[in-house]
Amino acid sequence: MPLISSLESKFGRFAIPGLVQIIALFQLLVLFMIMVMSPEGAAAYLGFLELNPARLLRGEVWRLVTHVFIPGHFSLIWALIGTLFMMWIGRGLEEAWGAFRVNLYIFGWMFVVTLGALIFGWPAPGMFLYQTLLFAFATLFPNEEIMIYFILPVKMKWVAFLSAGMTGFLVMRDPSFLLPVLACHLNYLVVFGPGFVSERAKQARVVARRSRFEATKLPEGTFFHQCSVCKKTEIDNPQLDFRVLDSGDEICTECRAKRG
Repeated sequence: MPLISSLESKFGRFAIPGLVQIIALFQLLVLFMIMVMSPEGAAAYLGFLELNPARLLRGEVWRLVTHVFIPGHFSLIWALIGTLFMMWIGRGLEEAWGAFRVNLYIFGWMFVVTLGALIFGWPAPGMFLYQTLLFAFATLFPNEEIMIYFILPVKMKWVAFLSAGMTGFLVMRDPSFLLPVLACHLNYLVVFGPGFVSERAKQARVVARRSRFEATKLPEGTFFHQCSVCKKTEIDNPQLDFRVLDSGDEICTECRAKRG
């Protein structure tokens, strides 16, 4: 994309390397802090971090960033596994895109969900940021494998399909989540949507060309040449050579040799 390349050449030096890894580590840190607090203190702390539109408009601007540090779940084991998993994804995305484009992908997500929260009051769960990162990685590296429970190898494309299916089930249960979910995945749709559309259009053109070719193919058994003497065609013997007589009839090489 020429625009992104131009922005990267101008502002790439301001990109934050390892941004996905930083967010994952901050989520883990927040979880540790919650675990050592009382339930009342943990609730107040999470309220201090969340994206609260009313308080944001009163000047609590840190909420623009801190809401992505709220863990998606509060199990220490799963948090550790999730942190390692997202750090791995973050490294893969940076190798494929570079730090600037990863930053743009994440900050674009934060911008959209902030607007949604301010204008429509939509929730902005950080789990959807991780899901869009997962989708991006699975699109770039669909056959990369992870070990489920350190035993079962599963390709990333199937992990992404499973995650998408769970989100789809959530929307089916409560259709009011449809627009917020679409907004939370807008960064993925903007980055990969045009490529999907272009690929489907290309496949449709290939199918159309194949259909036209099949429609113009001659029926099986159709021949162009037939000897007026022995009635053989090029289908009977591809090695035959045919000549046109003065009468306009065709004769094969074998019959011509016999006449000669």
